[in-house]
Amino acid sequence: IDILEKYLIFVKERTEIELSYAKPLRNLSKKYQPKKNSKEEEEYRYTACKAFLSTLNEMNDYAGQHEVVSENLTSQILAGLARYVQELKQERKSHFHDGRKAQQHIETCWKQLESSKRRFERDCKEADRAQQYFEKMDADINVTKADVEKARQQAQVRHQMAEDSKADYSSILQKFNHEQREYYHTHIPNIFQKIQEMEERRIVRLGESMKTYAEVDRQVIPIIGKCLDGIVKAAECIDEKTDSQLVIEAYKSGFEPPGDIEFEDYTQPMKRTVSENSLSNSRGEGKAELKFGGKPKGKLWPFIKKNKLMSLLTSPHQPPPPPPASASPSAVPNGPQSPKQQKEPLSHRFNEFMTSKPKIHCFRSLKRGLSLKLGAAPEDFSNLPPEQRRKKLQQKVDELNKEIQKEMDQREAITKMKDVYLKNPQMGDPASLDHKLTEVIQNIDKLRLEAQKFEAWLAEVEGRLPARGEQRRQSGLYDAQPAPAVNNCAQARESRNGQLHGGAEARRSGGERCWATDFDDEFDDEEPLPAIGTCKALYTFDGQNEGTISVVEGETLYVIEEDKGDGWTRIRRNEDEEGYVPTSYVEVYLDKNAKGA
Repeated sequence: IDILEKYLIFVKERTEIELSYAKPLRNLSKKYQPKKNSKEEEEYRYTACKAFLSTLNEMNDYAGQHEVVSENLTSQILAGLARYVQELKQERKSHFHDGRKAQQHIETCWKQLESSKRRFERDCKEADRAQQYFEKMDADINVTKADVEKARQQAQVRHQMAEDSKADYSSILQKFNHEQREYYHTHIPNIFQKIQEMEERRIVRLGESMKTYAEVDRQVIPIIGKCLDGIVKAAECIDEKTDSQLVIEAYKSGFEPPGDIEFEDYTQPMKRTVSENSLSNSRGEGKAELKFGGKPKGKLWPFIKKNKLMSLLTSPHQPPPPPPASASPSAVPNGPQSPKQQKEPLSHRFNEFMTSKPKIHCFRSLKRGLSLKLGAAPEDFSNLPPEQRRKKLQQKVDELNKEIQKEMDQREAITKMKDVYLKNPQMGDPASLDHKLTEVIQNIDKLRLEAQKFEAWLAEVEGRLPARGEQRRQSGLYDAQPAPAVNNCAQARESRNGQLHGGAEARRSGGERCWATDFDDEFDDEEPLPAIGTCKALYTFDGQNEGTISVVEGETLYVIEEDKGDGWTRIRRNEDEEGYVPTSYVEVYLDKNAKGA
């Protein structure tokens, strides 16, 4: 029974190990699942990402098989075996009780035999003494006849008692011998036989439990094999050509390549003209047609070095405000203003890539610089390349159609409820629904006008695309079909470390719209810049625009980037507060003078 209990503990610990292994596997699979309504969902259109998702799902099933092993071990072995151990203990206790009872009985018989034997011995001795006394009295001539007779009678009584004791002793001896034979040849062997049978059943049960232990594992091996086969099959379904085509379809711009540059004859005394299809002309047209965000023809801007791009998009380019006449903030009526947003053409900004020095080293500064320099994206997405603009507009139309369908369903529900109230006034007042119904109808009208506006822009863009002249995508105004599986690129999410994910984010807050470029997810969060010195604020500066930071006169802060000649110095108050202040508003102490300062 001890070994059975030990095996029981072993199986129990195995179930705990299976559960403790399955839980981290499930958590691992859940951790890497794509988050809903995020850019990750868009990535899972690709076959490689789908294969990874299949691997995660198969791992989840794999973890489930370990849970099945634990459950089966518990139900098929632990539960029954624990009851069986208790039954064995009760049965063994019963057998031991029977053995002790039989032993006590034979001991009692032995005591009776010993008692009758001692009594028989005592009576025999008493009879001998009485006989000797009688003979002595009978031989004495001085003893009266009456005394002799009395001694003779006493001797006879003693002899009779000895005979009775002998008979009793003989009977008890026979009984004891019988009980002793029964004890050694029947009772005790039967008890040991029962204990032996009990042990043999226990051994058989232990063997059966071990077989069950193996079978529980064997049952899940085919399913685990299927999980692994599923992972292999998903890996074999990866198609690099399909993934490449999806990337091309998702990010193609729709621009036509520039035409050949015509020969300009300098020998002729005439004004040189530029070909309408030339690269330079296409750049000029890009200034007129594209606001920020479009990709000018001939510009391979995705391949520009990251540090030059971040430098362009971050540091202020407008001169800082002059310092106030006095140290008091009241000396400046309106206070200094942070740098304004630039409205120069896109081509001018990109031309600076090759000459600008890197002035940014972390993504948070890029984010601030974007809002300072790039301005808000137009509602019709005219800042995007034609193909990207068409996708954005199509997506917006699909979203509006879904909203319209939702409002129409709500109108239909309110109408039905109103009819029920009219037929059964005790259920509610029909007039109480009029306000809600009017509000829903107004929402539908607004959404219809919005959808028509975006439909017109979409038709205009699709008409311009050369490859889509005959394949214009006509979206019904009230089409309730679900949006494509492509994630809305206009949605974005900010992770806890402030990094901005997703491409071409359009975020609306009130009436203001901020724009973030579709290359922002190329930049990873980096460590904050180290302080290169300290500075003391000479005047109070109220940095209200994003990218700047407010300081109070006399305040001491850390310098993390010195003035690069544009009149702005980048400072930090703590890990989460940093920005630009006019250089003339602070007194800077570089590292070598930091101690003295």
